[in-house]
Amino acid sequence: MPRRGARALIRFYQVTLSALMGRQCRHLPTCSSYADTAIDHFGLWAGGWMALARILRCNPWGSSGFDPVPENLPKAGRWYAPWRYAQWTGGHIDPATRLDASD
Repeated sequence: MPRRGARALIRFYQVTLSALMGRQCRHLPTCSSYADTAIDHFGLWAGGWMALARILRCNPWGSSGFDPVPENLPKAGRWYAPWRYAQWTGGHIDPATRLDASD
């Protein structure tokens, strides 16, 4: 039930606020799509932490590029240490996929 509620809130954001603000996400897939997929695959606890880290990375000084939801949870992730589920820096993103590269 909490998973469905979170996904409904994400969908509500996608069809209302996101449409008004315009596409400004620095990653592909977008942060809201990433959050929806992470919560769908890994549940609200682990997926929510993954989504939080992704949203915090999406800023002018953060990472950019192709950053899909991982296929599996990190081995270091534990329910009592949920921050370990997330990738807090953009070091895992291939530099060739950067969307803001200035050449």
